[in-house]
Amino acid sequence: MKALSIISLSIFLLIGCNQAKTNADDSTVEKKSEPASAVVPPSVADTTFTFDNYEAGKLPDGWSQYFTGRGTGTEWKIVDDNGNKVMAQLSKDNPNYHFNVVVFDELEAENVVLTVKLKGVTGKMDQGGGFVWRFTDADNYYVVRANPLEDNVVLYKVKDGKRSDLPLLGKGRTYGVDVEPLGNGWNTLKLTVAGNLFTVYLNGKQLFQVKDETFKNAGKVGLWTKADAASYFDDFQVDVTD
Repeated sequence: MKALSIISLSIFLLIGCNQAKTNADDSTVEKKSEPASAVVPPSVADTTFTFDNYEAGKLPDGWSQYFTGRGTGTEWKIVDDNGNKVMAQLSKDNPNYHFNVVVFDELEAENVVLTVKLKGVTGKMDQGGGFVWRFTDADNYYVVRANPLEDNVVLYKVKDGKRSDLPLLGKGRTYGVDVEPLGNGWNTLKLTVAGNLFTVYLNGKQLFQVKDETFKNAGKVGLWTKADAASYFDDFQVDVTD
């Protein structure tokens, strides 16, 4: 009788342990299947901004705007462009030596590939725009831009608030290169940054290369216009290549 009781107790404990394990496994499965409550930020290795999910009329969270030079301010915000949301620089009242900058705060990189579609909307002193990279503050960064008024593409450094164009590999200091008329439509600007070597493309065609070691450390990336240039930007892609 005592032996039977011991056997019965053993069976009960075995069933209980198996049930507890099953419940624990079920709990684990349920926890894994629950939707995440937090928004996962985009991968820093491959980030594309279409701007479609941002609220129009505002500068999106995670972005900061700056300006270099003279003038009183800059105005970056999301606008609707014929049913398509884009990032826009809208300030039109700034003097000639004034650079409008907006950067994405949640990413810093040394080597990147940047691509963007840009459209010059208005501007009497300047039009169009381009990229900034290795941005540390409003007075120190690299920039390359395409200008529909001049129909050229130029790469500069801005050091201590002073902008200077950089010489091209194999060509010297030519103030960038002239390009086919950019017009008032969309053009695609691309830049690859690998150490001290910068390669610039426009509408799928390589234009020139520049070597420079002024800013060696990682920095923020973003968009740029000059003076009174009101410009639109879309499909801004950042690929970190470190």
